[in-house]
Amino acid sequence: MQNNIIGLDPGRDKCGIAVVSPKGTVLFQKVIQTDNLSAQVTELLTTYEIHQLVIGNGTTSKTAQETIRGSCPELNIAVVDEYYTTQLARQEYWRANPPKGWRKLLPVSMQVPPEPVDDFVAIILVRRFLQKNMKI
Repeated sequence: MQNNIIGLDPGRDKCGIAVVSPKGTVLFQKVIQTDNLSAQVTELLTTYEIHQLVIGNGTTSKTAQETIRGSCPELNIAVVDEYYTTQLARQEYWRANPPKGWRKLLPVSMQVPPEPVDDFVAIILVRRFLQKNMKI
């Protein structure tokens, strides 16, 4: 059994969501509208073998947890500290999508990714959980 983990970076309008294997391999990642949260989590539960959801502790965390518990009461939920995850997610974004053209001339630390990085935050949250609880 795989026992994959869903990572969730909840937000008021959009959420980053990812499925990560116990070894830290990213199986799925996406930025979704918050209104679609229940449907997306339910779909991921049917597609992947999930045993855990890891959620960031930001301002909309409690609302997102209530939404998920309402649609997936059997899912274990762990809350992880979101400290510094946006900055780390920007770095991960640029590693996955290296700058092209004139953007290669500027340090990535001075650039803002052209799209939301909430899905990368979700991955970072799962990896923090794994490092703390499963020693990857």
